[in-house]
Amino acid sequence: MRIAVTGSIATDHLMVFPGTFSEQFVTDQLDKVSLSFLVDQLDIRRGGVAANISFGLGSLGMNPVLVGAVGKDFADYRSWLERHGVDTRSVHVSETKHTSRFLCTTDRAQAQIATFYAGAMEEARDIEIQAVADRVGALDLVIVAPNDPVAMVRHTEECRARGIPFAADPSQQLARMEGPDVRILVEGAAYLFTNEYETSLLLKATGWSEAEVLARVGYWVKTFGPDGVRVESKDTEPLAVPAVKVDDEVDPTGVGDAFRAGFLWGLHAQLGLERSAQVGCTLAAIVLESVGTQEYTLDRADFSKRVATTYGNDAAAEIESKLRV
Repeated sequence: MRIAVTGSIATDHLMVFPGTFSEQFVTDQLDKVSLSFLVDQLDIRRGGVAANISFGLGSLGMNPVLVGAVGKDFADYRSWLERHGVDTRSVHVSETKHTSRFLCTTDRAQAQIATFYAGAMEEARDIEIQAVADRVGALDLVIVAPNDPVAMVRHTEECRARGIPFAADPSQQLARMEGPDVRILVEGAAYLFTNEYETSLLLKATGWSEAEVLARVGYWVKTFGPDGVRVESKDTEPLAVPAVKVDDEVDPTGVGDAFRAGFLWGLHAQLGLERSAQVGCTLAAIVLESVGTQEYTLDRADFSKRVATTYGNDAAAEIESKLRV
């Protein structure tokens, strides 16, 4: 199964301010704000939805094709991804813009001030999926993950026109995109991914009922955090899969991306929907216990033990037989 993952590629610059922002604001001077915060911690992490999903797939032994736009500052990040099995040759490099950046400062009260620089991501709209397919021979599935909104619509329409199966993962862009564009992203998707809140946003944006959405997609995969996952289609009974227990929840960033990677790897390994969701939940738990979206390593024995603990020995044996980590 040859998978191309389109979407954002970014770096996260995360800072910690030891005080509180609220103490720095003067009520009658809010129209003249000019503040500078001296931070005592900086973490620079690799991120971006498409890169996170691709990293997960690569860590599980696949060779996914990453499709997105970056700046000339991407060299070190490219090397990291390629060392973890990701094909980056279809990544567009901007001549003028930097790779997308998320800059966030968090104070001791967990309040945040953040800025997102889209940068080169805006050029993702110029990427043609057919060129990617021609280079690798063929594509069995294209993931349309959060990205430049114009790029998301273009990639979806091209997949539909060329008969290439695609998975819709609109995620955080649901809050930005208008109803007609969201309907374009969903119509004809082999798989649709949303979490509980995104499900509400999607229904509101499209004006469709859940039944009307199900009539337009192959499978709708809904994630509910600690309450697990539900896989639905118009022709089958809903499938509920519980989440894997997490003992030490460290950082929720990238957990949804990890689930998608595990689920898609399961499909690639021909494990079926239930086992695929179980793999997704297991990988999500591992990421939830890690700082950063790509800082985890997979151990075959530990992975199988986690599966067995939640889903039983038969599930663990079947999944372990496919693992290459």
